Amino acid sequence: MTDYRRLRVALLGAGAVGSQVAALLRQHGDELADRAGARLELVGIAVRDPDAPRDTELPRELMTTDPEPLLVGSDIVIELMGGIEPARTQLLTAISAGADVVTANKALLATHGPELFDAADQVGASVYYEAAAAGAIPIIRPLRDSLAGDRVQRIMGIVNGTTNYILDRMDREGADFADVLADAQRLGYAEADPTADVEGYDAAQKAAILASLAFHTAVPLDAVHREGITHIDKQMMDAARSAGFVIKLLAVCERLVGAAEDGGDAISVRVYPALVDREHPLASVHGANNAVFVQAEAAGNLMFYGAGAGGVQTASAVLGDVVSAARRHIAGGVGVGESTRANLPVVPIGQMTTRYQITLEVNDQPGVLATVAGLLSEGRVSIATVEQTPMGDADTLAVPTGEAAYRGTGTSRLVIGTHTAREQDLSETVERLASSGVVERVVSVLRVEGD
Repeated sequence: MTDYRRLRVALLGAGAVGSQVAALLRQHGDELADRAGARLELVGIAVRDPDAPRDTELPRELMTTDPEPLLVGSDIVIELMGGIEPARTQLLTAISAGADVVTANKALLATHGPELFDAADQVGASVYYEAAAAGAIPIIRPLRDSLAGDRVQRIMGIVNGTTNYILDRMDREGADFADVLADAQRLGYAEADPTADVEGYDAAQKAAILASLAFHTAVPLDAVHREGITHIDKQMMDAARSAGFVIKLLAVCERLVGAAEDGGDAISVRVYPALVDREHPLASVHGANNAVFVQAEAAGNLMFYGAGAGGVQTASAVLGDVVSAARRHIAGGVGVGESTRANLPVVPIGQMTTRYQITLEVNDQPGVLATVAGLLSEGRVSIATVEQTPMGDADTLAVPTGEAAYRGTGTSRLVIGTHTAREQDLSETVERLASSGVVERVVSVLRVEGD
C-alpha cells in the first residue's frame, strides 16, 4: 500500500447527502487516495443529533455536536447542512483556519458567495461547489476552468428536478398539476412544502451561481427575475403542444451586447416557465433529470445532462470536489480564486427581448381580431401566428394574420405567437389588452426560448 500523506477531512451534516459522502469516504478510501495522491481521513461529523436515524450506518464515535474542533483542525471541511446559518459562520471559521471548503449549499452561495470567496482569497484557500448548481452534472468546473478562455453568450438550464418531473408528466400524460405534485411528494422528489421548487426559488439560486461564473460578475440573488409553475394548467400544455413546444422551467443567463447605459455589455438572469421547441435538446429532458445548455463564442453549443438530485448522485459531485481540494493540498500553492472582475450590470426583466405566446379569451364577434391586432401593433409587438378555438368546440379555426372577423358567437380562445419583442413593451400591451373591452381574460403569457 502506498504511504500517502494524510489529510484530515471534516463533515458538517449527515443527512441524505452527508451520510452518503461519509460512507463513500470510508468504503473507497484506498481508491480515493490513489486518485487524490493523499489519504482522506474522515476525522469527525458534526450533527445536531448523533442518535437520529440515517440512511447509512455510520460509526457513533465520529459524531459530535461540537463542530469547533473540526473547523480549526481539518485540511478540508465539507458543509452539507444547508441553510444560511450556522453554515456561513462555520465555513468562514474553517477558511480562516486555512481549510479548503466543499459545499453543496446553493442558498448560501447565492447570498454570501462573494464573502466566502474573498475570505478564501485572503488565506490562499479554495471554495469548491460543484454540487450546488445541478446535482451530479459537472457544470461548475467547465464554466470556471474549461471555458475560462472563451466568452459565454448564453446559458439555458433545467436545474430543478421537481419542476421538470411535474411539467414532463403534465405534457406527456395530460395530468393535472396538483395530482403530479402529490405524486412527486410521495416519491420524494418534492418536499412537504414544495414552495422552493414550484415557485422557482431553488432555480433562481442556481441561476445566480451559474451567471456569476459564466460572466465573471457577482450576481446578487435579488437581481434574478423569478416566476414559478403553479399557474401552468392542462390548457396551456395543450396550446404549447399544438404549436410545437414543450413547457420547461428554465434558468436563463444571457449576455446582452451593448445593453448597458454606457453602451457596454450587460447580463440578464431570469427563471420562468418557457416554451421550448420540441426539436431543441432541452425538450427531451424527462423526469427529474437536469440539463444545462451553454452557448459560447468559440466552443459553440454544449450540453450537460444528468441527475439533478439524489443522495448518491450529489455525493458523487461532492467527492469530486474533495479530490480536487486534496490534489491542491499536495501540489501546494494558493487556491483558485473566483473571477468576478467583469462587473457587468444586471438589467431588469423589462429590457430583455424574446418571442412570446399570448393566450386570450375574447368575445367571439366581428372586429375583435382587428382590435387585438391593432393594440399589439401600437405596443410594438408584431404578430407571427394566430389560432382561434371556439370555447366548448373541439374544432380549431386557423385564422390568417390580419383577418378581421370571427365566425360564431360567445367566447373564443386566441393563441397569439409573436415575433421578438421587448419585455416591457409586451407587458404594457398585455395590460391594454386586458382592459380593452373585447378581451374577457388574459389566460397566459409565456416566453419562447431556445431559438
